[in-house]
Amino acid sequence: MPDGGKGHICTFEVDASDIDHMGHVNNTVYLRWIQDAVTSFWRQNAPGDVVRSVAWIALKHEISYSCPAFLEERFDVQMLLERVVGAKFFDATIRRGETVLAEVRSVWCSVDVTSLRPVRLARSVRNLFLSGSEATV
Repeated sequence: MPDGGKGHICTFEVDASDIDHMGHVNNTVYLRWIQDAVTSFWRQNAPGDVVRSVAWIALKHEISYSCPAFLEERFDVQMLLERVVGAKFFDATIRRGETVLAEVRSVWCSVDVTSLRPVRLARSVRNLFLSGSEATV
């Protein structure tokens, strides 16, 4: 995990509904896991009033698959908020032990839950996720 951002790890287990016709986890399931990990990361680190007033919308995902996942395997999604520039850039690595299953770069936008318009996070909130020069962007 690169320096500068705060990390978060979520553990998931593959169940039967995640498996596609080829016998391994369907690619769309990886997106669900990323969304679940981002949401968990946000809820664990942001103040409660901010969690209630700000939602996240995915703008873009780039997934590089390295190795398939199979039924009943457990794995970790390691999240890192890399920087804040309008939209938020999250990096994630999906691992089964030491084996990297996929690397993900996602761009998310924070939105006001009432208006559904993009909203800039307060510096104090950004600082909860970032350190050093990245926190002041």
